[in-house]
Amino acid sequence: MVVLGIGLRDGAVETAGAIGLLSSDTSAFGTSAAHPFSISAAKSKTILYDSEKILSGGMCGIDLLKVKIIVLTLSQINMPNLRDFEFDVVTVDARGQETNRQRHSAQYLAEDLGNGIVLSMVSIPGGTFLMSSPDTEKDREDGDEPPQHEVIVAPFFMGKTPVTQAQWQAVAALPQINQSLDRDPSYYKGTTRPVDTVTWCDAVEFCARLSEKTERNYRLPSEAEWEYACRGGTTSPFHFGETITPNLANYNGNDVYGSEPVGEYRQETTVVGSFQVANPFGLYDMHGNVWEWCADHWYNKDDKGDWEYDRDDMSRLLRGGCWSNSPRYCRSACRHRDQEDFGYELYGFRVAVQF
Repeated sequence: MVVLGIGLRDGAVETAGAIGLLSSDTSAFGTSAAHPFSISAAKSKTILYDSEKILSGGMCGIDLLKVKIIVLTLSQINMPNLRDFEFDVVTVDARGQETNRQRHSAQYLAEDLGNGIVLSMVSIPGGTFLMSSPDTEKDREDGDEPPQHEVIVAPFFMGKTPVTQAQWQAVAALPQINQSLDRDPSYYKGTTRPVDTVTWCDAVEFCARLSEKTERNYRLPSEAEWEYACRGGTTSPFHFGETITPNLANYNGNDVYGSEPVGEYRQETTVVGSFQVANPFGLYDMHGNVWEWCADHWYNKDDKGDWEYDRDDMSRLLRGGCWSNSPRYCRSACRHRDQEDFGYELYGFRVAVQF
């Protein structure tokens, strides 16, 4: 098939002026000054062309009947190769007893950060879900958790685990964008443990540097994306089911949520993915270990009982609970906030990206 090379330059649509064979190798479209074809995931845009207008006057002497003008989505042309992986998904009852274990599969992008360090980004399918907890959910925080409401989420990619200290150090070594970064901020040391003691502003700078390196638009997930990804299609308090146990997640095992027995309280972060069970989307450590920063401002009820943002409040959202929390704070719907410039050994994050 032959197609007309199309690109973006300074936000404007350009035609390459050359005809190339459609293949996985985009060099067929040309990258010279005469044939300016450039692709950037950060400038992704779908472009429709009218073949009669483009090829009016018999451009290049091509027979219109032999040319197929297609819809080019630049981000799709620049779509990286995805890899498959398998993982275990576990469901437990209110006693913490395993009632089901299944083998699932998903796809992920392996982002090379250099020196053998890889950031795994899992493909999250788009969909619709009921955000927040039902009124009947145990330990629901009525003042912080809004009424359930339907949210549509577009497909995106999310970190398989919270950002590790090795990943943090690789990106923190890249050139500064807006602010400096401490290359080793974590209180609990370990290259495969989650980075901790990072502020929301630190996490945003991490995303900016990663975006510059990869030419992809990395960012923090929105609160809705985070909860959607955490639930993985489940509606129970935890993606594991009616409760969690210290065999499945890192939290304060001295406290219980259902009728499960008291378990281990580790009192520190653990290696990411060390429990070897994921949610139905293939994400690890969504409950406990470290609170995870989200992009959003905090919002809650005002004096009139209405839910609204207070953009003068510099608080930002965190989700997921951490190693020191009781299970109630590790629920899929639980919300927490702190100042965007405050870092604490309980706080980490994972990143998101769209193509």
